[in-house]
Amino acid sequence: MNGSAPTPAEGEKPRPLPTPEKLVERLTRLLDVEEIDANLYRGPQQPGGRGRVFGGQVIAQALVAATRTVGAERPAHSLHAYFMRPGDEDYPIVYQVFRDYDGRSFATRRIMAIQKGQPILNMAASFQVREEGLSHRAEMPKVPQPEDLTTETEQLRQSKEDLPEQFLRWATRPRPIEIRPVEPRMVLKPEKRAPQHYSWFRAAAPIGDDPGLHRAILAFASDMALLGTCMLPHGVNWMTPSIQTASLDHAVWMHEDFRADEWLLYATDSPWSGHARGFNRGLVFTRDGRLVASTAQEGLVRLRQR
Repeated sequence: MNGSAPTPAEGEKPRPLPTPEKLVERLTRLLDVEEIDANLYRGPQQPGGRGRVFGGQVIAQALVAATRTVGAERPAHSLHAYFMRPGDEDYPIVYQVFRDYDGRSFATRRIMAIQKGQPILNMAASFQVREEGLSHRAEMPKVPQPEDLTTETEQLRQSKEDLPEQFLRWATRPRPIEIRPVEPRMVLKPEKRAPQHYSWFRAAAPIGDDPGLHRAILAFASDMALLGTCMLPHGVNWMTPSIQTASLDHAVWMHEDFRADEWLLYATDSPWSGHARGFNRGLVFTRDGRLVASTAQEGLVRLRQR
């Protein structure tokens, strides 16, 4: 994600913060991969990005690249990704798409994300023609509505006395995805609690009517808050000095149409952790209770010397 804005010099007026519309415009440009040859695409770099590339960005760009090789009549319904190496914000990412299968109902694609000549992510995605079938769904948890909650940024600012200034600037920077946690996470002094978490999220401004873009933005956001769920019962998080974390694999199933610029509830839980790994699951609901996506992720959660 974007780095924090530089502190203005003495006497210099602070730069105005970007509007939600501008932030979402930047996100859609970030996901608009460029076709550089047949089945070969280049993903833009995050403006102002530094350090590692956010995993959700790589997944979303890979999905957009694969979607460009499939007709609009077959929307994506699942993706399975393995992270192999961390991405570097200083270099673009190239996506090679392999057209493995085009049937009457389904199409399957493999996508390799490459940076500096080495693969950083390997992903498979499946697309299906719309059809009717037997139907049932899980019930949405009963949680407060987003209007009754504060944003993640506001929750952090309420704890500003306990947080390092540099971290606070980075964590509260304007972002294109608005998140409203049902229960705030303690950053510096996490307490042990049940391995489940609920948060509402949406794109911070309207993004148009392209269903593929809405799916890509959900894939982007699905990597937020998921891995942290398996650490909740242990009273640690990614800022704990003795913990090393990284996403190992990530899967998304998209069940129904939805809009990523309208409120979606992300309900996550973790049934298991061990052997320096943690397993996490997620369900994504619309406000009217439709289950529109499911996620799963296993991540590295390693104890190490301080």
